[in-house]
Amino acid sequence: MGKLFGTDGIRGVANTYPITCEMALKTGRAIGFFIREHGYHRVIIGKDTRISGDMLESALAAGISSTGIDVMLAGVIPTPGVAYLCSSLKDAGAGIVISASHNPYQDNGIKIFNHGGGKLTDEQEDWIEDYILNNQTMPQGNVGKISVISDSLKQYSDFLLNGFSFEKCYKKLKLIIDCSNGAASRIGHRVFNESLFDAQFIYDSPDGKNINDGCGSQHTQELQRLIIKENADMGLAFDGDADRLIAVDENGNQITGDTILAVCAKFAKEKGILAKNIVVSTIMSNIGLTKALDSIGISHIKSDVGDRKVLEAMKQSGAVMGGEDSGHMIFLGHHTTGDGILSALKLIEVMLGTHQSLSSLAAVMKVYPQVLMNVNVNEGRPDFMKIKPVADTIQSVENKLGDKGRVLIRYSGTQPLLRVMVEGPDQELTTNYCLEICKSIKDNISNKK
Repeated sequence: MGKLFGTDGIRGVANTYPITCEMALKTGRAIGFFIREHGYHRVIIGKDTRISGDMLESALAAGISSTGIDVMLAGVIPTPGVAYLCSSLKDAGAGIVISASHNPYQDNGIKIFNHGGGKLTDEQEDWIEDYILNNQTMPQGNVGKISVISDSLKQYSDFLLNGFSFEKCYKKLKLIIDCSNGAASRIGHRVFNESLFDAQFIYDSPDGKNINDGCGSQHTQELQRLIIKENADMGLAFDGDADRLIAVDENGNQITGDTILAVCAKFAKEKGILAKNIVVSTIMSNIGLTKALDSIGISHIKSDVGDRKVLEAMKQSGAVMGGEDSGHMIFLGHHTTGDGILSALKLIEVMLGTHQSLSSLAAVMKVYPQVLMNVNVNEGRPDFMKIKPVADTIQSVENKLGDKGRVLIRYSGTQPLLRVMVEGPDQELTTNYCLEICKSIKDNISNKK
């Protein structure tokens, strides 16, 4: 892991190192020189609705243009929208998204796509990071132009809808859509338009500070309530940059990424379009997903955590479908990266193609009780298995679970957190086991230097 890049770009509290104007300027310069070395001439910048987005956009654009590279501003647009623009504009050498995804508004981040809309490799991140940290400004004779892509949302929404034929629907689905006061707020109305769907939108009025605030994919309570009240067919909840989707069925039950993967994989297999008959998820996926895929004859590969790791495993195995239970799903037959709105369209496609309710489709997978808790720790990231009281507690829980569950503990790639996941046969028991481990970590790690 580098000094700046985490599992998904550079992140932190806005206006605090490394998410400062000075670092954004340096990052812009590094990206400008990086794409010049590869023969490209433009960089695309998009952002979500955080109040700090304009500030960071200006600094990044200044840094890039100072290297003689042109900048194209896409405005407020989902992260996968920038990836699409990178793949559709031939001379775009990189795309930058200013977003901290599902985090609160105080945070922000810088995500980078390469030409073609893929995530940077470790080697490319290392090159950019080394330049940011170790190189002095080099005077340039040319200055790049900064312009606005006025139709970025139209281009992206056309791309999303062109892969589907919802105009031939036997009925309009009644949808309630939670835009998380984020990047989905405008484009959501374009994609889930009244000519195709009977859609009601909530949390689609961003003010710079209300992104992800009690809404979106992390907080679906209001969406679940409205589904029942309005007798809707389905609810869709996106995160701040709209690369994640959590669904809600007609009974108000939350449908997370693992179940959505199972539903879409079964449909694709029945249609004969599931390449290699493989689905990829992470080690954090519910054991129920493995059992569901096995029951319908689909191979299941588990990668390390993070969408980049999922994508790597998909490319290595030839799979076209993969994702995370958090709602970050990748459909390589349609796009180069995870896309919450595209995932929603794929799920709608299954509902319309089978004439089944979402609850009926979701029954393909039994979700085993799984509890995930975060413990704040110091940034030293000690090896917790070498701290005897913690290791003993983990071993004790694993012994009690036997083959009826599992324990998985890992450091967050973006925050000073230790993530504790326990899976077991009973919700109360699983919760108690998770609390037991978290207490041990708090007592022995979180306040240690």
